[in-house]
Amino acid sequence: MQAELITIGDEILIGQIVDTNSAWMATELNKIGIKVKQISSVSDDVEHILEALAEAEKRADLVLITGGLGPTKDDITKKTLAKYFNCDEFVLHQPSLDVVKEIFAKYNRPLLEVNIQQAMVPKVCEVILNEQGTAPAMLFRKEKKLFISMPGVPYEMKGIMTSSVIPLIQNIYHLPAVYHQTILTAGVGESFLAEILEPIEDRLPNYIKLAYLPKLGSVRLRLSTTEHASDALIKEVNAFADEITNAIPNDWVAKEDLPIEKVILNLMKQQSLTLSVAESCTGGDIASTITQHAGCSSVFLGGAVTYSNSLKSKVLGVKADTLAKFGAVSEETVREMAQGAIENFESDYSVAVSGVAGPDGGTIGKPVGTVWIAVANKQQVVSKKFVFGNKRVQNIERATMAAFTLLFKLLKSHS
Repeated sequence: MQAELITIGDEILIGQIVDTNSAWMATELNKIGIKVKQISSVSDDVEHILEALAEAEKRADLVLITGGLGPTKDDITKKTLAKYFNCDEFVLHQPSLDVVKEIFAKYNRPLLEVNIQQAMVPKVCEVILNEQGTAPAMLFRKEKKLFISMPGVPYEMKGIMTSSVIPLIQNIYHLPAVYHQTILTAGVGESFLAEILEPIEDRLPNYIKLAYLPKLGSVRLRLSTTEHASDALIKEVNAFADEITNAIPNDWVAKEDLPIEKVILNLMKQQSLTLSVAESCTGGDIASTITQHAGCSSVFLGGAVTYSNSLKSKVLGVKADTLAKFGAVSEETVREMAQGAIENFESDYSVAVSGVAGPDGGTIGKPVGTVWIAVANKQQVVSKKFVFGNKRVQNIERATMAAFTLLFKLLKSHS
């Protein structure tokens, strides 16, 4: 069972927005045993869309399309699909119109003709209701192949996929049960892991695959079955996962497909521990990353972005002598920041970061990318120096991930 994903819109091709829809859909399809053969992005052009549909039909059993279903003139997906499936007649889908009316009434806005037209669909399609937006999804059948067109708005697409499309696919196709076991590592590079794990990887049978999924500061290792995941096969995968974690005892974080900050939150919640942050060069990125997760308030108390030296002193209690003698980007300063967060915010643990994010501000002794990180509890402070690159955004992201890694190791040493 193979699928192809097509995203439609000039805004994707000119880099105005990032196509996150395809990544999300591919993940969800993989969970139910469907392999994505290809992902394509095409412009708001009839001929380009028709060509993409024809090529996808050759390669895939299932074609998922997002984008181009809005009310403006450049939204041409619906008319192009009608042309592809040789349909000249459009009909009103009353349930979709009812949703449109409800949305406009809720926000006390006038219902325009272009919005009413969104409830008009090609007669040959089956309508999938979009309860969160004005454009319904449409299902077209061609022999044994399915074409499903959905809005490009991510939360609308996800709602339709979760509530309707995935259950529909599972009902129509006999899909193999696929099993994944993910191991999260942090603070270690992909090439190092590959070298350590090579003997294990060489012994993997051809029906179990190991994938390396790197990002700044961490690598996910994913063991996957390529055949129907029987109980015996799942047991075999888990045995290899145990071998991997035994080979990298100091580098793996969790046997779950979770980001490291969520692993930390779960661990701290289990132990009724609290956390605060004292950020400088990361500018609140650590706090922002934590607060993306629902329920974080049971652990995360908050903190401060102390960019200036005066705030480091006033808010965190960093000594003026420390700043004068060692500077803001120093081990001494960041350790006092971490201790100040513990004392002033009354948390069990804290994270403190100070560095030169760049692209300016570096010196010979402290070049751009120099970052000091400290993590602390009421008994101990651990600090470490990092030297990243010269790209500001990457330095902030690397510092954030390094801070979480250092915090996890401190938590692990006390658990």
